[in-house]
Amino acid sequence: MAKGMKLNKADLKRLQNNIDKAISTSMQDTYNYYKKETPRKGGNARNKTKFNKSRNSINSNYDYAGRLDSGWSKQSPKGFTKPSLDFLEKTITKKFKRI
Repeated sequence: MAKGMKLNKADLKRLQNNIDKAISTSMQDTYNYYKKETPRKGGNARNKTKFNKSRNSINSNYDYAGRLDSGWSKQSPKGFTKPSLDFLEKTITKKFKRI
């Protein structure tokens, strides 16, 4: 710790709240990106992709999610998980730089 720098419980609580908020909003932004990257031909894949706020997780609840994610669709030849993870990393890095 830097000389002369003091942290109290209120400072740590505020920092923790900022970190939690950065993670939560980053996951919501990533969900929106993930859903946008999901192929939309019939709409089933997008409609069955859900965000679980309590677990901060994105779930693709349809049988052929793995196939689509492996690049089977011309609409998403790179899939959607890897691009979404890259997006999450960039988003959370930006937000943590502000904290």
